[in-house]
Amino acid sequence: MALISHETKDLNCKIVYYGPSLGGKTTNVKWVYDQISGVSKSKLTEFTADPERTLKFDFLPVMAGEWRGLKVRFHLYSVPGQEVFDHRRKMLLTNTDGVIFVADSQTDRMDENIQSMKNLEKNLEQQGYDIKKVPLVLQYNKRDLENIASVAELRAALNKYNAPDFEATAQNGEGVMESFKALSKELIKKLKGGEI
Repeated sequence: MALISHETKDLNCKIVYYGPSLGGKTTNVKWVYDQISGVSKSKLTEFTADPERTLKFDFLPVMAGEWRGLKVRFHLYSVPGQEVFDHRRKMLLTNTDGVIFVADSQTDRMDENIQSMKNLEKNLEQQGYDIKKVPLVLQYNKRDLENIASVAELRAALNKYNAPDFEATAQNGEGVMESFKALSKELIKKLKGGEI
């Protein structure tokens, strides 16, 4: 649910990047951050949970114009992918307005993708959300690698909600802004319809 700050006249929309570990969630947020110029962004903040492995979530507000006299800001978060950090994933889904699910296209990661999608469904449900009503975009990342599942296979396994989906190679930015813009447009549409 978008939060309104009457003091700053901001309407804050929260976007969460969700998916399996090392799938490209953090890379996506960093790419979006690097593409946004000017004073409309805050400092990119990283939190590392384990020095042996990069487990981080990022916070990034992005200005998105005005709506009914309020400045619309998007706050982007990437969640840790490991199951051991499920409590953090749940916490980061609190008050979410939309989700970009970043799947790893490698065939040997399909089970992890499916488990992560099931975890997203469960965590949203536990917080009172209906995943069919939460704006959702799927991104099939790492399309530049060998041994990848076809888009048809990924859709069949992960996209039972018929959400917009995109192929991506987050390392070089392919599909990153397209995924972000698709979710942003859906959020703006819901704002105008009074659904957020």
